[in-house]
Amino acid sequence: MMDGRDAHARRADDPAPSWEALEDPAEFVARHCGPDAAEQAAMLAELGHASLEDLVGAIVPPSIRMAQPLALAPPLGEAAALQRLRALAERNQVLRSFIGQGYYGTRLPPVIARNVFENPAWYTAYTPYQAEISQGRLEALLNFQTLVAELTGLPIANASLLDEASAAAEAMLLARRATAGAAARRFLVARDCHPQTIAVLRTRAEPLDIEIAVVDDPAAAGPAFGALLQYPASTGELRDLRAGVQSLRTAGAVVAVATDLLALTVLLPPGHWGADIVVGSAQRFGVPLGYGGPHAGFMACRDELKRAMPGRLVGVSVDAQGNAALRLALQTREQHIRREKATSNICTAQALLAMIAAFYAMYHGAAGLRRIALRVHHLTAALAAGLRAGGLSVPAAFFDTLRVGGADAGRVHAAARARGINLRELGPDAVGIALDETATRADVQTLWEVFGVAEAASACLALPPAAALPAPLRRAQDFLAQPAFRRYRSETQMLRYLRELADRDLALDRTMIPLGSCTMKLNATAQMLPVSWPQFADLHPYVPSGQAEGYRELLAQLEAMLAACTGYDRVSLQPNSGAQGELAGLLAIRAYHRARGEPQRTVCLIPESAHGTNPASAALAGMQVVVVRCDARGNIDLADLDARARQHAARLAAVMITYPSTHGVFEESIRDICDCIHAHGGQVYTDGANLNALLGLARPGDFGSDVSHLNLHKTFCIPHGGGGPGIGPVAVKAHLAPYLPGSLDQPGAVGMVCGAAAGSASLLPIPWMYLTMMGAAGITRATALALLNANYLAQRLGPHYPVLYTGRNGYVAHECILDLRPIKEACGISAEDVAKRLMDYGFHAPTLSFPVPGTLMIEPTESESRAELDRFIEALVSIRGEIAAVAEGRYDRDDNPLRNAPHTAAVLLAERWDHAYPRELAAFPVPALRQRKYWPPVARIDNVQGDRHLVCACGPTADWADAVGAPHGGQAAIR
Repeated sequence: MMDGRDAHARRADDPAPSWEALEDPAEFVARHCGPDAAEQAAMLAELGHASLEDLVGAIVPPSIRMAQPLALAPPLGEAAALQRLRALAERNQVLRSFIGQGYYGTRLPPVIARNVFENPAWYTAYTPYQAEISQGRLEALLNFQTLVAELTGLPIANASLLDEASAAAEAMLLARRATAGAAARRFLVARDCHPQTIAVLRTRAEPLDIEIAVVDDPAAAGPAFGALLQYPASTGELRDLRAGVQSLRTAGAVVAVATDLLALTVLLPPGHWGADIVVGSAQRFGVPLGYGGPHAGFMACRDELKRAMPGRLVGVSVDAQGNAALRLALQTREQHIRREKATSNICTAQALLAMIAAFYAMYHGAAGLRRIALRVHHLTAALAAGLRAGGLSVPAAFFDTLRVGGADAGRVHAAARARGINLRELGPDAVGIALDETATRADVQTLWEVFGVAEAASACLALPPAAALPAPLRRAQDFLAQPAFRRYRSETQMLRYLRELADRDLALDRTMIPLGSCTMKLNATAQMLPVSWPQFADLHPYVPSGQAEGYRELLAQLEAMLAACTGYDRVSLQPNSGAQGELAGLLAIRAYHRARGEPQRTVCLIPESAHGTNPASAALAGMQVVVVRCDARGNIDLADLDARARQHAARLAAVMITYPSTHGVFEESIRDICDCIHAHGGQVYTDGANLNALLGLARPGDFGSDVSHLNLHKTFCIPHGGGGPGIGPVAVKAHLAPYLPGSLDQPGAVGMVCGAAAGSASLLPIPWMYLTMMGAAGITRATALALLNANYLAQRLGPHYPVLYTGRNGYVAHECILDLRPIKEACGISAEDVAKRLMDYGFHAPTLSFPVPGTLMIEPTESESRAELDRFIEALVSIRGEIAAVAEGRYDRDDNPLRNAPHTAAVLLAERWDHAYPRELAAFPVPALRQRKYWPPVARIDNVQGDRHLVCACGPTADWADAVGAPHGGQAAIR
């Protein structure tokens, strides 16, 4: 498959194919890969090679090349793969699950399902680091922050975390940072918190020497730096926590509260009774259960904590025209800048799911949300009344969840499953029931029958709805009065709003996104379709295992395929982001050393070129980061590595490397690096960010690595969704397998790293479909074409911009770094100026100033055709000409097309034009843009202004404009 032949070619005298063979499995490979046979031949000729195999041989070190092809099953075409996956899906039994425990049935409005969840304009967008071309998703995320802030009663909310359990862990760490001088290292956790939250808290606390104390009454449990309460409790009880919170705060503890957004539409918000931090999940705002994920976690906090808050915050600033515009605020907190001093290792979040939750709230509005909540509550109250009438015990105060005592639990569960219902297991004489948006009066009647109380309860549904919300805890405050939450009641209005936001973004459905280290490749429709199948979407994560046979087989098959691709022995799919996978891998290494009686091994060597999440993850794993230098060619300095390994030999835990390197080259010394670390007792962690350059050619597990995380949202086609969801499975050699993440039933040595044992399970059909349709030859071909595309770009752009690092024979791997520092020194034009000017040409910018400040890192992936690559090359060459005009004095150093980029339509159509260069050059620098033009919605944004005047929630236009000093009505984003 690497000789460049057309996969569709067939000899005229070939026998007629059977019906089963009419679908050519190679067809999907050809459609996934951008360059066709003719384009490949031309690009190879440009590089001086006759075949892909010749090019690969010149780039990849022979010492790591695989001798045999990947051990994957023969590929299937799209229809056959979907049919096989459908057979797996049908092995799942989708019952009505009233289990609760943080996961609820919900109804995603079809207008949002079709136009966001299933729309590539939304799911293929990248993290909004380039704010000017991300205004649509930034507005959606700002709406999410506003929703969370309004319902929790706190002024600041972030743009989503990974799930409720990990959000609680981040709250614990935020509390510790806020009380840095406190002597106590205890964190108190109320016993009635969700059990998966407690499990994740234990996992995250142990390496940081935090003592988790699970107690009945945190207010009476003694000194602590912080506490976590659940409101309402996991089993449904609704308690007045106000006095206890005040007692904890008086004692110096930071109080976090885990809660339910739907409940907060009718309950007094925690921010109004003293909570410092509020966390939870936005899942029940329209996001399918998905066997546990992905779901948007959230966090809100009081104003004093905002600069220590983890995750991303969307804020309001002004653009170059003085209009209000949105951007990610306080980016200097990001782990890529702060490294081991970062507030968290969060990179991927759950942006797409957060946006869906925001749209759900906007579509229903405050009145609609409250109506849903009251309907659920009144059904629960009727259910409780009937159970009580039948002699069973239920709590006096609750929202939507009941702990039913005095029941024969075994008999009840058997009767419930016979009726197609799952309930929560709480022991031999208690059963949990959590109603949700999908519950009906018929469900209540059925539940009475399941408990054997139908006759005694028969009159309860006929009575007027009764509330079980204590008067002091009822919400009296209005919420979501902002125009954004009141305007879009009809489907027509919502449809047009969603389209308007998408038009203000630039995603993969419009253009290549050439981000180095982020692998923005095709997310094929056939891969995406199964995500919304009800057999995958509607399964609760805590159903009995026998109801999830299809998922269990899917997980087993995907784990086996990933192990075959990487050379490792075991894989855990639980981590729900790449950084979470990093942490899980490091925790496995830590547990391994401790099991061998070497707990002192806590030093982690990390090259200075490493991803920013690497040192941040190492710090969260309780390790001491020691930086290793890189040489002038961008490779790890072997002499410095050896010196550091020797210096810390007795304490060496691991080295974290990225291969190919973050500098975009295959380091020849990779086996020597692994041997050096192993010789001094350490383990080798290989970051899987650049696996797109290895698959089918080399396997980390074969050349000496012990553990990797794999970014399924990069190499394996899960789309980026505007900043998430992602999945970061951790793959290990056999000796680390006992230390993979556990579950509630089998916590193991490490415990859980997220709230569901299978992580973001509903996304796993995407990589399963990718691997099943590509097969070994297709995977290898894709990798070879990723190398071809990157080197074609480097070859064509090299005469115009220096390529900073190259490997053997002068080639790069799957990405290249253009060095713009000499240009800035010569004429003042920076890499940021080039990034912003690319927007005028209709392109998303490459990765800016990472891993080297003042550079652009470009990764074209295998999915882009030569025509698209040439369009990108034309843009950068044209920009180089504009830079030359500045350097030669033909354009002013401060007033030129680059420094003023991007140019909006409003600027170009204004009556006055005060620039020395023509409007036509600003708008249409190359002729093709006259037929295909993307108009940036805002001019260049002032990030410093926004950080100084932080506004992180939406309100009336005048309020926002006043806050950032913008003219009123100047920006439609502030709706």
